[in-house]
Amino acid sequence: MPTYEYECSACGHHLEVFQSITDKKLKKCPQCGKNKLTRLLGGGTGIIFKGTGFYETDYKKKKSSESSSSCPKADKSDSKNACSSCPMSK
Repeated sequence: MPTYEYECSACGHHLEVFQSITDKKLKKCPQCGKNKLTRLLGGGTGIIFKGTGFYETDYKKKKSSESSSSCPKADKSDSKNACSSCPMSK
């Protein structure tokens, strides 16, 4: 559902209303109470993509051939400090 902008020609009050496309236009200003609201024409906003998963590279699997020496805590003598995901801790 889109957001529509309205402005009252009597008092100049500006508001945004979240309503369906099939809803009737608002006429009465909530601030002054006069039937002088007009719907403003807006360019709208484009689609905003946030997060991951929008590029082909986001779906490719990462190589799991990391060497065991890449773990900074891969000390065999101290298994308490080893990473839980590190193959050296098992």
